[in-house]
Amino acid sequence: QLQVAESGGGLVQPGGSLRLSCKASGFTANFYAIGWFRQAPGKEREGVSCISTRDRTTYYADSVKGRFTISRDNARNTVYLQMNSLKPEDTAVYYCAGQPWFGSMNVRGLDKRTYSYWGQGTQVSVSS
Repeated sequence: QLQVAESGGGLVQPGGSLRLSCKASGFTANFYAIGWFRQAPGKEREGVSCISTRDRTTYYADSVKGRFTISRDNARNTVYLQMNSLKPEDTAVYYCAGQPWFGSMNVRGLDKRTYSYWGQGTQVSVSS
């Protein structure tokens, strides 16, 4: 079954950048949706961005549009989340998730109920 693992979290000052990586293995389908989610203390897990490995279409939450960019490297079986202009409110544990997906990306890719396969998470802290 699909396995995903996040890396790249850390502490960064406001306005700084980080790049998260989600490495996938154990493929059983040709195409997947890979989503990035985050969960801050006391809050619900929310969708940040997602990508279809079939056609590279993407979707972003309004709160990160223009600041975050999702991309994939097929050769490395890795999806990246480039996070720029980070704000203190971006502080959270960031998770990647995967699910077989055969069409273009849409808003369902930001719904945590869409995904069956989850990583363990990586902490991102934005603070001066």
